[in-house]
Amino acid sequence: MKKRLNLLREFSVPLLVGVVVALVWANLSPEGYHSFNQAPLLGVLSFHFLTNELFMVLFFGMAAAEITQSCLPGGDLHPLRKAVNPLLATCGGVVGPVLVYLGLNALIGSASLNRGWGIPTATDIALAWLVASVVFGRHHPAVSFLLLLAIADDAIGLGIIAVFYPDPLHPMAPQWLGFTLAGMGVAFLLRRSKVATYWPYLLLGGGLSWIGLFNAHVHPALALVFIVPFLPHPPREHKHLFEEDLRDLTPLANFEHEWKVVVDFGLFMFGLANAGVEFAAMGVATWLVFASLAIGKTGGIFSMGMLGKKLGYPLPAQVGKKEMLLVGMIGGLGLTVALFVAGEAFTDPLIQGAAKMGALFSGGCGILAIIGGRLMRVRRRI
Repeated sequence: MKKRLNLLREFSVPLLVGVVVALVWANLSPEGYHSFNQAPLLGVLSFHFLTNELFMVLFFGMAAAEITQSCLPGGDLHPLRKAVNPLLATCGGVVGPVLVYLGLNALIGSASLNRGWGIPTATDIALAWLVASVVFGRHHPAVSFLLLLAIADDAIGLGIIAVFYPDPLHPMAPQWLGFTLAGMGVAFLLRRSKVATYWPYLLLGGGLSWIGLFNAHVHPALALVFIVPFLPHPPREHKHLFEEDLRDLTPLANFEHEWKVVVDFGLFMFGLANAGVEFAAMGVATWLVFASLAIGKTGGIFSMGMLGKKLGYPLPAQVGKKEMLLVGMIGGLGLTVALFVAGEAFTDPLIQGAAKMGALFSGGCGILAIIGGRLMRVRRRI
């Protein structure tokens, strides 16, 4: 039984099932799906809010734990000079899709579609992590590289949303970010006091961080990204040594170990809450968004990653040209953020629906990456 559950987690079956259920439900009974997603479920909180604003805090916290461990001595991104390359690749993964979108729109689109340039700029971290785990295995250095890249370009994507697609009813309120800074200060003091359990960090530091981001109208799911790096951890990363007598019992490792199963199976909720897209009529916007994600992301990430290597900023061990190409393909998974920006970019329901279909089609990038990984015989590290 345990082996079967581990297989479900390894291949992120809960997330895939959630996506399929959402797609089927939204197209068979759109009113029922949207009512379930948005109606109050716990007090005044909807299922969508509970999933995206609360549960996903844990997911991004897990991603932050992975990156923190990878930046330790012995980790895949240590020394920090190794982190320069994924950040350069991030720039390519943002600029590339914008150039492809605007260039193609000049050829086959219209001025009314220019506003959609921000749709393909961010990577869906949840789906990217799923596909990367299948392609490379959970402990491959390429996964840490991709996670840092995805979090960085999601941060850029959130900035683009705040600046270029503001909600007139909820403008950004940066003064509230002081609470997030306070949360980081609390986490720092807890670490200085050698608090040996992760709960105070999450409840006090994470709570303040969440309040700050929520009221600043910046995605509060990122709350723990600012707190997790403060969790006490060993001086070196031993994950890749595979020696049981070196089991890490620090708060950072305990947090990851105790919540990993919850996050893996809870991704069913994420898929159910976010993938309910109705199959609207396709149009030019569909192909602009899809091509920008599939071509612009892949080309931008790959070219800037290889350029960074030539400039003297190394790629992680076991990450070469074929791994970078696959990382670029996986980066083309724009689904969730792309769906959100599409809703903000266009008011015309037909154009909005067409753009969302392009975001949905970006799931094909993950399928291509999985097939490519098998054909290239990439060595997986489970």
